[in-house]
Amino acid sequence: MYHYTVIQWLFVFYFYCFGGWCFESAYVSIKDKKLTNRGFMRGPFLPIYGSGATMMLVVSMPFQGLGLPWRVVFTYIAGCIGATILEYITGVVMEALFKVRYWDYSNQKFNFQGHICLGSSLAWGLITIAMTEFIHMPVEWTMMAIPGQVLTVVTLVLTAGIFADFALSFKAAVDLRNVLAKMKQAKEEMLAIQSRLDAIMASASESMGNYKEGLSRSASDLKKGIESRLESIKTIVLTRPGEYLESVKAELIDLRARYLVNKENHDRLSSLKDFFQREMIRSNPRMTSVEYREFLEELKERVTRKRKTAETQEITEEQETTETKAAKQEAE
Repeated sequence: MYHYTVIQWLFVFYFYCFGGWCFESAYVSIKDKKLTNRGFMRGPFLPIYGSGATMMLVVSMPFQGLGLPWRVVFTYIAGCIGATILEYITGVVMEALFKVRYWDYSNQKFNFQGHICLGSSLAWGLITIAMTEFIHMPVEWTMMAIPGQVLTVVTLVLTAGIFADFALSFKAAVDLRNVLAKMKQAKEEMLAIQSRLDAIMASASESMGNYKEGLSRSASDLKKGIESRLESIKTIVLTRPGEYLESVKAELIDLRARYLVNKENHDRLSSLKDFFQREMIRSNPRMTSVEYREFLEELKERVTRKRKTAETQEITEEQETTETKAAKQEAE
């Protein structure tokens, strides 16, 4: 049984938040062959690991007094159930708040809503056994060896820092959600503009035969499509002026103005100038969104492109510095 004080439970939670961050960041960095600061927060802490580890210790407590093999069997079952519930609730709540999934099992067999899957649940049970039988014992010994006052001070300092980090990360996630929503709104407005321009061109082009042009769907194609339609209408006005185009002249001016406003909004939003939002995307390269998939992928692509551009520029500057030094040495 784990008879801990509140401070000790907090320390355990923070310890496994940090351990989870080390494991996750190392795994992703090795897999992607580049350093990656994984997680929802900016600091070296992953709350899902701290929550999971604490949950494993709690659900295993009723079975600590049992002998083998029943202790292991019941701990495994409790770990599978407890971790699956925690993972599902966390995934649902985070998606409801931020409209983004920080993990997605949709491509895995026997998944439920993409938040949990059978393979993950079975693995959680094994991790719970490893946690209670092997991993946590040296952690507990280390914690108990720390003087109470020192442990309290360290834990309270960590609490203040982690709370501040979480607040900033939460705000960045909400702001990112708002950016995605506004990008979708801008696209829907441009789709409506494109549709109305098509109707105007179809009516204006009756004397030249049936007008037909496919609707553009992606944001970049939308911009090209609308600009192409505006240019075509301008050409029709110059070559075949008519009463119909004169009657919709004011509407065309309004459509163009609305297009320019929405284009500017989309370009500004997709540039993602906020540092914390960019870092959140960099730290979670596999994040997905059911509702805003297209716009999240566009932001991820831009962030990746900016990073590659910055890395290329840095390498170029280093080469220029090296060449300058070499030239000075030769001159001397």
